[in-house]
Amino acid sequence: MGTSFTEWVSSVSNLVWGAPLLILLVGTGIYLTIRLGFIQITKLPYALKLAFTKQEDSKQSEGDISHFQALMTALAATVGTGNIVGVATAVVLGGPGAIVWMWLSGLFGMATKYAEAILAVKYRVVDEKGQMAGGPMYYLERGLKQKWLGILFAAFASIAAFGIGNGVQTNSVALAMKSTFDVPLYVTGIVLMVATGGVILGGVKSIGKVVSFFVPFMIFFYVGSGLLILIMNYDLIPAAFSTIFSSTFSNEAITGGAIGAAIRYGVARGVFSNEAGLGSAPIAAAAAKTDFPGRQALVSMTQVFLDTILVCSMTGLTLVMGGKIGTGLEGVELTTASFEVFLGPTGKYIVTIGLVLFAFSTVLGWSYYGEKSIYYLFGQKSIVPYRVVFVLVAGLGAMTTNLNMVWAISDVFNGLMAIPNLLGLLGLSGVVIAETRLFREQLKKEQANRNAS
Repeated sequence: MGTSFTEWVSSVSNLVWGAPLLILLVGTGIYLTIRLGFIQITKLPYALKLAFTKQEDSKQSEGDISHFQALMTALAATVGTGNIVGVATAVVLGGPGAIVWMWLSGLFGMATKYAEAILAVKYRVVDEKGQMAGGPMYYLERGLKQKWLGILFAAFASIAAFGIGNGVQTNSVALAMKSTFDVPLYVTGIVLMVATGGVILGGVKSIGKVVSFFVPFMIFFYVGSGLLILIMNYDLIPAAFSTIFSSTFSNEAITGGAIGAAIRYGVARGVFSNEAGLGSAPIAAAAAKTDFPGRQALVSMTQVFLDTILVCSMTGLTLVMGGKIGTGLEGVELTTASFEVFLGPTGKYIVTIGLVLFAFSTVLGWSYYGEKSIYYLFGQKSIVPYRVVFVLVAGLGAMTTNLNMVWAISDVFNGLMAIPNLLGLLGLSGVVIAETRLFREQLKKEQANRNAS
């Protein structure tokens, strides 16, 4: 019975994450990209400057956390096992060409993420504690005037938070620690419960402070290792790019049907990694101190760039250069073996530590997403019970040896989140354009003032 139910849930998951949803996800990104005039390219330098420089004006703006802390909270949830395991899965199932489609999904996903954030800030509200609450449920209710869609999104998100955002992440940490350092599962579980509880019980301000220190370090650690591999083996880079693009656009790939698999898994894993269109990250964006929705939207847009174009690319290039694709290795084993080709036994420790840091950061980010979803459904009284259960699930997930069913169920709800969110983005695209126009006028005024002074 258990096996058949798991198979049924897996079938539902494949249905939810099938071609219609992927087309809707990428199609929405393309549509927004065109309407916004390729803002993810024209404004990327300014967006990165906003994200990583202190904004004095934001101190007087409404919000709970800074631009940078909001970005780090979103990155904490986004940069996770998908950057290590997801990329490896994509190239195994779709070939090296899947990396190109991952890049393309990231490019258009930046416009989607921009739109999500601009709506999240515009339609956010102040809760009973005086803190900001926002995200798809609020712009679906207050902007699109479809509260039932907001309820659906919040329900799907709150369930996904316990699975993909918690249990399966801590399970990955525990298994990695057991495999590499022989740490018992229960020890990892207890440590994760204490660490998770210590951070999330303080709310978004506590999460923002921790991840603003934690996330840059973990990305620098993993990306720095990837950069070291590229620098030490720069002569292999041209051949790696040649392999990636030839396996995407060669006659053999097109006529043999391989391009379909590359698109399917490249787009799916790209979206799984950067979450553009799922509606999770704008929940963090809504808490940011900002004077204009467009300013925070640009900062949020950089999240996809950092996650997919930077971190996933490091993994993808290392996998192709390592020559281990097609040897039967999959997932984290393939990534580990590829790093070991260039760094020896040290490669295993880098991947393991990277996986631990990435997974734990995902737990912290998703704890906030789930909390705000539960709050929308049941109010302030539900927050403390939610946090307690979330901490317990973090420990139980680490101590469980098989989470296939939990993964499949949460994967379904993770995909279902996207449907009401994308409907909201399309329905409110006119609002996104109007807010962008207002912000562009503000930028012109600021530039004129700088020139005058």
